[in-house]
Parts: sequence; C-alpha cells; structure tokens
Amino acid sequence: MNAIPEPRIEPSRDAVDPLDSYSESVVRIAETVTPHVAAVQMEARRRDKTFPTGAGSAVVFTEDGYLLTNAHVVVNADGGHAAFADGTRTEVDVIGADPLSDLAVLRGRLTVPQPVELGDAGRLRVGQLVVAVGNPLGLAGSVTAGVVSALGRSIPVAAGRNRRVIEDVIQTDAALNPGSSGGALADTAGRVVGINTAVAGIGLGLAVPINSTTRRIISALLVDGRVRRAYLGLVSMPVPLSARDGLRTGERQGLRVVEVLPGSPAERAGLRAGDLVVRAGGQPLANAQSLQRLLFADAIGAEFPLDVLRDGGLRELIAVPQEMSAG
Repeated sequence: MNAIPEPRIEPSRDAVDPLDSYSESVVRIAETVTPHVAAVQMEARRRDKTFPTGAGSAVVFTEDGYLLTNAHVVVNADGGHAAFADGTRTEVDVIGADPLSDLAVLRGRLTVPQPVELGDAGRLRVGQLVVAVGNPLGLAGSVTAGVVSALGRSIPVAAGRNRRVIEDVIQTDAALNPGSSGGALADTAGRVVGINTAVAGIGLGLAVPINSTTRRIISALLVDGRVRRAYLGLVSMPVPLSARDGLRTGERQGLRVVEVLPGSPAERAGLRAGDLVVRAGGQPLANAQSLQRLLFADAIGAEFPLDVLRDGGLRELIAVPQEMSAG
C-alpha cells in the first residue's frame, strides 16, 4: 500500500520566519565586524632570536592602526604579527597592558583595515543579542552568536601561581575558545561593546565591556603604556537590596562578595564571602564598574572605607588598596 502523502501547507507570503530574521542579523553583524578583527601571534624578542609567547585576536579601533586585545594574550611579548581576513598582514608592537581589566593595546607597523565603531556596554540589557568574532584555534573570522546572560560580574582567573580578578565582565552564551581572546563582542548595530576573554574556560562567553571606565583605561595605555591601578582582591556580583536593607542604607543595589582572595587588601580589611558591600569610598555600588572606577592611582595606599551589610547589621570596614602589579 502506498503511503498517504502529508498535505503541503504553503507559508503565507506575509509571514516572517523568526529564524531567518535572527540569521540575517547575525550575518549582517559578522560582515560588519569581521574585517576589523585580526588573528595575532605574539613573540618575545631576545637578542637575535624570537620565541612564540601566545596567540589570540585583536580589534582595530583607531584610524592610525592601534588594536585592542587582552592583556593575557600579550604576557611576556614584545611584539608579533597580525593577519586580517582580507589578507592584510603586519608586524605589531605592544604599547601597553592592564592586567586588572585584561586589556592591552597593540600598534600595527603597516597600514591596517579601518577601525571598528566602539559602542557603549552600559546600554546592554540581559537577553540582548550579541555576536562574538575571533580566531579560535587559529580559525580566522569565526563567529558565534548568543545573548547577554549577565552584566557586572567579576571573575577570578589564574595568573601563573597567583590569582587576579577581572572586574565588570559581560557574560554571554556565545561560546569562546582559545584564540577567541581579544576578539570583538558586537551588538546588533555592529558596534563593538566588549573585548572577548576566554581566560575562564573553554565554552564560557565572557567579555571586557567598552564603557566609560575602560575608555579611561585605554586612553592611559595609549599615552603611558600602563595604568596605575589600586587592587582590592574581591570577587563580587551585583544584587538588589531587600526593601528592609534599602530603607536602612538608602541604596537599591550592592555588590555581593563571592570570594576574597588570600592575602589581599580586602582580606586584611576583614571582608568575607557573603558580605554585601553597598558603598565604597562614600559612593554607592550598583555594579562592578562602580567599584572599578574608584580604584585608580589616587586610591593606592589610602584608606578606603567600605560600608558592608553582614548578619543583619551595617558596619564600616577600612581597606588600604595596594598597587596592581604587572604580574
């Protein structure tokens, strides 16, 4: 017996396939951003020899050939090579790096493609579509798409035998792998709102945001090659305050301490995991950026009051931030 064919249903010409719309958005963003993203191979130069130190991605962000990447991509490197999707290649020099933000600036020695447009991560919302462009495992111009999963997180990462904290990261479900570090995270307008970092593990999408604080960091790297930063050593996440705590403190949000790094100024001040920090230096804390922008050179070695909710009570702790070392 012949099978009875299923009825064929013609789609309405007026219907819009959501998957097609999603695909079109991702394709458009990828086509906009990919030409500005390079694969970089970094090297250390010792006398007449060069030694490979690492690899990743980088994003052109100025007309005169400066590129953004991650600080961990350029560790121990003096320079390297950058290759773009259109075949453009150039040697690059390391201009400066800031381990705390995991940002670094390179400069191409030859002409490079035009810069990408930088956006503002402060406008991002959880659930928003974003696209990551990089060079994972040496595969140039690779693209992954996802949504913003969380904002304002801080994460601990290994730095040799030590640990450090990257503040105010964007978390997405756009998977990242080795080689994606230093690539672009773009919004639906094709503006770069973050620099991807894969230091936390394969498949976890994290990016350093482009915002007022990181623009200040980038400017310092361009001018001085370094950023003098104060270091506290706590891992935190933004949380809303309860109605009771809000009335008590006059604030609506704070930073929940997830971890305090051993031997850090935060530990010496008496901070503990579970504490809720509502103000630092007299300023309210709504997210990790609120704390990060207070920790520049003028905070080093100075008393830094922290208003903390613990066990139902509000107390003031005094930390003395130390300077963030290059290592």
